[in-house]
Amino acid sequence: MKNKPCFLWLVLSVAGLWFGASNASAKTLITQYKDQSSSASIQLARMKDQPGIAVVFEGTDDLHYYATAEAGGVQLIELKVSAKAAGLTFGNAVYPEPHYYDDPAVGKVPVYEGNFTVFVPIAGGPIINAAKEKDVTVIIEGQACTSKLCLRPFTKEITGKINLLFDTAPELDFKTAAPRAETASPEKTTGPPPTEMAQGDTGLGKLLAGYQESSTDEERINSTAWFFLLALLAGLSINIMPCVLPVIPLIIMRLVGQAKESGPRRVALGFAFCGGIILFFAAFAAISTAIQFGTGVKIDLNSLYRIPAAVITLFLFIVFFALVLLDVLVITLPGSVSGHQSGGGFAGSIGMGFFAGILSIPCSGAIIGAVLVWAQTQHWIVSSTALVLMGVGMALPYAVLISVPKLLDYIPKPGTWMEIFKKTGGFLLLIIAAKFMLAGLTKDHMLNVLLYGVIFGFCVWMWGTWVTFSTPKGKKWTVRLIALVLAIATGFWLLPAPAASEVNWQDYEPAVVQDALEKDRPVLIKFTADWCTNCKIVDKNVYKNPDIAAFLTQQGFTTIKADTTQNTYRATIDYNAIFKGAGSVPNTILLNPKTKTITNLRGIFTPEELKQIINEQF
Repeated sequence: MKNKPCFLWLVLSVAGLWFGASNASAKTLITQYKDQSSSASIQLARMKDQPGIAVVFEGTDDLHYYATAEAGGVQLIELKVSAKAAGLTFGNAVYPEPHYYDDPAVGKVPVYEGNFTVFVPIAGGPIINAAKEKDVTVIIEGQACTSKLCLRPFTKEITGKINLLFDTAPELDFKTAAPRAETASPEKTTGPPPTEMAQGDTGLGKLLAGYQESSTDEERINSTAWFFLLALLAGLSINIMPCVLPVIPLIIMRLVGQAKESGPRRVALGFAFCGGIILFFAAFAAISTAIQFGTGVKIDLNSLYRIPAAVITLFLFIVFFALVLLDVLVITLPGSVSGHQSGGGFAGSIGMGFFAGILSIPCSGAIIGAVLVWAQTQHWIVSSTALVLMGVGMALPYAVLISVPKLLDYIPKPGTWMEIFKKTGGFLLLIIAAKFMLAGLTKDHMLNVLLYGVIFGFCVWMWGTWVTFSTPKGKKWTVRLIALVLAIATGFWLLPAPAASEVNWQDYEPAVVQDALEKDRPVLIKFTADWCTNCKIVDKNVYKNPDIAAFLTQQGFTTIKADTTQNTYRATIDYNAIFKGAGSVPNTILLNPKTKTITNLRGIFTPEELKQIINEQF
């Protein structure tokens, strides 16, 4: 009898452990992509004394579910959780307050990521507060996305035995989201399993069995601090690029003149110039952020090359400034801008710095491309900081000259060399305008713009040299009106872009792919889906680029659009069974019949990346 209390304690402990074990299910993998995954388990729980089921999600930070069905005008697939059990009725799920994710396609969007819990209350049925087990099934529907791509929508069921001992159930306490209107789940499409349907293919699977995957889906993990340093170095290197060289003598001479000022004023004027440089990059960051919040699209300096109107405007701006350096047109600046007035040189200093920043655009592609590509994937604060740091790097050498004015003594004195250098800079700017600015236009459009550049220069020459200050006012404005009309009329004729071409897609059919490969024609298959927001980004930035369309035609590619919107589509079935795609899109697959290799381009990529891969591997 002495050991009876100990024995009773042991029995109760074992029973408690058994009840606790039966009060939760094992973790079930919901979705996974490489090292990113999310799992869920179910357990009995209470919330504000309301009994129910807790669905506990555990996942990595770079994998998220959408918490809304629409954002930025784009339809999304929101996370939905429901439950069923014999004899019980469950109410609408209670979701936690979501986080906000900076999605490159739709802007800021509410999501669930990492670890979180969803509560499904028991709304009716005989609730027995006793150790009685119930078979419970939880249905989870949604779509998981990473920062690079979105996976296929899924419907997952988790089953487990849950006892009804509610007094021992844990109490949940988390900040809840606003109740949402629950809609009925779409009916699931019926049909034979993908593996069965894939057996009827035309031999494409067998043909590709001998191919080896040459994947370019590499993980590029770099620290923010490293890219900020790279942004500084990129800005610093802009000063030795040909785009900025023509104005450097003017900048230096301005600093030499400012060195004669009193100490505080010299420093203030010099740093006003540096501030003008930084102001340009800050202004571009602000415009980029405003466009991102307004449309959900991220832009960078390189994005200007994809906008023909911006490219042509910058081209004509640089041509105009080149003509000024060549003395085709003489511009007399007010003293407040030129810096000759004692109290008004700040506007001129800021303006000169801002103009130097503008001239850095044509040379920015090769220098800061890596920083800009990285910045596109970051939060808007980080990407804006990177752009501003580029301006700081570009302004740094001038800040040193301002701080140590004795360094200006090593600069040659003004003379004939300045006039020669200025006119050389004018010709150099013309080369830059044609070489760098028009590279992004199609051939026919580029030739038209170059022709207009000559006519534009002629009109500027008419405006500036056909009349003088002594020319009668009537004759003067007649000549200038003719120049203006000629420039505008020929602009309407030559500057509009030709109709944009697009890749000539064929619908996915295994026989088409097989026929092309057997004829040694390379194949490009674009796996996409209507629900895929990142697919739309790739289409806009890559496949609607006329240069890419022409390039793929030139390389002899058979281009195929594989729609994987629904499970029963042929492309979806073959994507999983033959190409082992695991359902994640966007994914562009390149098939090389000569080397028998398969190359995957998963997620978002640029036209330059596609061209580079094709040039290297085909």
